[in-house]
Amino acid sequence: MKKRYVLYIVLLFIVLIPLVVMTARHFMPVPNGVSYESEVYQTDDVNFLYDITLMNAEGESQSKQQIIDEIYQMIDEAEDFLVIDMFLFNDDYNHETLDFPTLSQDLANKLIEKKNKNPDLEIVFITDPINTFYGTYTPDHLAALEEAGINLIYTDLSKLRDSNSIYSGVYRSYLQHFGTSKEAWLTNALRPDGPEVNIRSYIQMLNFKANHRKVVINEKDVLATSLNPHDASAHHSNIALKTSGPIIEEFLDSERAVVNFSGGDTRIFSDFKDGLEAEDETGEYKVKFMTEGKIKENILTMIDEADSEDHLKLGLFYLSDRDVIEALKSALDRDVNVKLILDINKDAFGNEKNGVPNKPVADELMSYENPPEIRWYKSSGEQYHSKFIMLEAEDEVIFNGGSANFTRRNLDDYNLETNMMVTAPKGSDFSSHVTTYYDTLWNNDGAEYTLDYEEEAEDSLGKTILYRIQEFFGLSTF
Repeated sequence: MKKRYVLYIVLLFIVLIPLVVMTARHFMPVPNGVSYESEVYQTDDVNFLYDITLMNAEGESQSKQQIIDEIYQMIDEAEDFLVIDMFLFNDDYNHETLDFPTLSQDLANKLIEKKNKNPDLEIVFITDPINTFYGTYTPDHLAALEEAGINLIYTDLSKLRDSNSIYSGVYRSYLQHFGTSKEAWLTNALRPDGPEVNIRSYIQMLNFKANHRKVVINEKDVLATSLNPHDASAHHSNIALKTSGPIIEEFLDSERAVVNFSGGDTRIFSDFKDGLEAEDETGEYKVKFMTEGKIKENILTMIDEADSEDHLKLGLFYLSDRDVIEALKSALDRDVNVKLILDINKDAFGNEKNGVPNKPVADELMSYENPPEIRWYKSSGEQYHSKFIMLEAEDEVIFNGGSANFTRRNLDDYNLETNMMVTAPKGSDFSSHVTTYYDTLWNNDGAEYTLDYEEEAEDSLGKTILYRIQEFFGLSTF
């Protein structure tokens, strides 16, 4: 009997320890410098860029790619420093059945060429450990960056809050102590024909954590985008915002924080800031920088402040955050005109997805007593990977976009994210550009970009339940 009681006590502690760890981690603050928003800056220099892939009338795929060319130009123009933070930076996909442009290798080559021409130029490249399958191997293009003298920083995801908290409680209590290993004997889920991996990497991957930022900074400009320099993402439709001026310092501070908690040398960031040129804070555009949970606060403010004379226009890869959804319903109750262009969530690098979360969320919104207008982006294997919300008011247009999907994982201080918000006078170049972009997709001007809601509508109780469970518990990658 005594042995049985001892066994029960041991089992109780085995269960309680992860629960205590899970609870403690839930209430832990984010690392210093994370979940931040800047003051508002004024400037005349803001540019909106986008990538679009579509099928023409002859059934041929056509792409208009602006963002990667702009990134290359920023690399060319850098004289004092380059700081780049990118989530997916690899060629992971099934090479036996698919073929994509060599986007990751091309970007690596561009950076190496720049470093060779300008040996004194400091280049910091921050990325997510998913690109090494969590420490199992180092891809050739990443090894080449380090060999060229580029500071390559792998984000320490253990410092971030746990979105998949039930699993992560067990992971932090028992599994993380096994560390990582270069030994490999399992098929690579991200690239079946690529390097083999091991169970430790899969164990770490199931935390579903990420540095999901997509930022490029030099001493002249800063660019925040939804684009990943990932081969299998080369045809995705994305957006980007580029600006200049004192706001660059805010972006640098944010990236410095990531380097700091990831164990990198942050001293060079002081030199970067010393090289920035002060500019007068005047101009017709107001710009603000924000990360993580501050993105959500600004999104909700935009929605909550919209009235019946305003138009809310969203273009999203993922929509699942419950607070955002409820805020949209409240806006609809105030007779705000709400339009959404959503990805169908059916394609992922050659693999078929089940439409979660966008299909059940769209069905929920369209079943609401005051439904919005929804159109699906018509894709042909690629994704509508944009992440933005736009408020058209009587005198101004407010645009908030960047890396953050409108999901709990991306907006509630779990993943690392970066967005920029631009407030522009109605009729200005920027406001005309972003509204024309959206209206072109919505109205199918010149091509078939979007589909009527009914063409891909789906009412599935099973998918709705699956979405709600995954969103609440963090049991998914969205």
